Amino acid sequence: MEFVKLINSYEEDIIKSTQEIIRIKSVEEEAKPGMPFGEGPARALEFALNLAEEMGFTTKNFDNYAGHADLGEGEEIVGVLVHLDVVPEGDGWIYPPYGAEIHDGRIYGRGTNDDKGPAIACMYAMKALKESEVKLNKKIRIIFGTNEETGWGCMKHYFKHEKAPNMAFTPDAEFPVIHGEKGIIIFDLVKNIDLNEQENIIVKSIKGGNAPNMVPDYCEAVIEGEDLSIVEEKLNKFIKEKNYPLSMEKDGNNIKIIAKGISAHGSTPEKGENAISYLMGFLGEILYKNSGIYDFVNMYNEKIAFKHHGENIGCGFEDDVSGKLNFNPGMIKVDEKQAKLTINVRYPIKSSAHEVYKGIRNSLSGTGIKLIEDKSDTKPLYIPKDNFLVEKLMKVYREQTGDIDSEPITIGGGTYARAMDNAVAFGPLFPGQEEVAHQKNEYISIEDLIKLTKIYAHALYELAK
Repeated sequence: MEFVKLINSYEEDIIKSTQEIIRIKSVEEEAKPGMPFGEGPARALEFALNLAEEMGFTTKNFDNYAGHADLGEGEEIVGVLVHLDVVPEGDGWIYPPYGAEIHDGRIYGRGTNDDKGPAIACMYAMKALKESEVKLNKKIRIIFGTNEETGWGCMKHYFKHEKAPNMAFTPDAEFPVIHGEKGIIIFDLVKNIDLNEQENIIVKSIKGGNAPNMVPDYCEAVIEGEDLSIVEEKLNKFIKEKNYPLSMEKDGNNIKIIAKGISAHGSTPEKGENAISYLMGFLGEILYKNSGIYDFVNMYNEKIAFKHHGENIGCGFEDDVSGKLNFNPGMIKVDEKQAKLTINVRYPIKSSAHEVYKGIRNSLSGTGIKLIEDKSDTKPLYIPKDNFLVEKLMKVYREQTGDIDSEPITIGGGTYARAMDNAVAFGPLFPGQEEVAHQKNEYISIEDLIKLTKIYAHALYELAK
């Protein structure tokens, strides 16, 4: 295939384009005129559309919510759905998160894997098809979203103004082909706090986590009390016994207890180490049972901490298609009046949000802790293995990689495949590779970037020929 050979000559350009878009910090911020998700996502969209025009594609910008670029003609459209926004960078990076530096054959930066690197790979895949002048019978359209990580307002706006492609894939998960995705809900557990003036230890605040769909790698509590030396003694003993990653800072009559974990994607909480769970474990050791926040901390430690499937809080569902529910406590905010824990759940394909909420409410009955639902419920996705799209992409994957034994899989992650009726996720992570999305030191290897471009070029050809 001539278009696959062409891709090798693009290597320098692919690297350069990936670096340039990574350097744009496209985390959602406060809206500005003409920039519904802030300046960063709008700049990333502008960059992608300009690059597409340079490649000779026809482009359209949908009010800076989203955009697309077209190759070829035809009534039927093969779509590629990518997103240009990223989650917050977090702390602890070896290399600058928006520096796009290259070390040991890898480009480091937020979005290299999720999803800017794969987006660039798809654009150059389209360029290879165009420049090879291969015959296509369908139009190929790459759609750029700018709000995937925080609400999908981009896709809602786009599909109000444009019909959906006949079929599509999104390079925003794993290989070989993702034919099923669990349902996704985000909600808060909230408790009002009534401080007891006789308490010797008062928790003034707790805060941790950057986003509901990230395992929090940092959490801190500020504690006030008359004799904080007791807290220090208990902390040292606790660390020695449990080996938890906790530390302490003194500030007059206050102590700050700090927990450090390991971030991971909220769909795979077992791959990270939750800093909230570490901190709550210690707080449970030092708080009196009649203290204002004790019941909330105790509930967390009994029903949530280090349990990744909701098994202790009434929603431990699983099915034969997609496996167990995933339960991620992603953010916590506590002051002297209220405790709020934000949770991200990925429920099995055969379950429902209603079942999850009902199970949790029953489990929390009598605790004074309320479940506050988010209005969003991202329904599960399921496409049979014998579907044309799934079969074609599996064929391409097997031919390009030599991996003839793999079968389509289901995941807890949520991708743009849900934005339309006939779409699946396809890459970019290869089986057995390290999961780096939403983590510090996110990277993509240059070798993989080129390999992805070849796979996506082959896939688009097979779907559009």
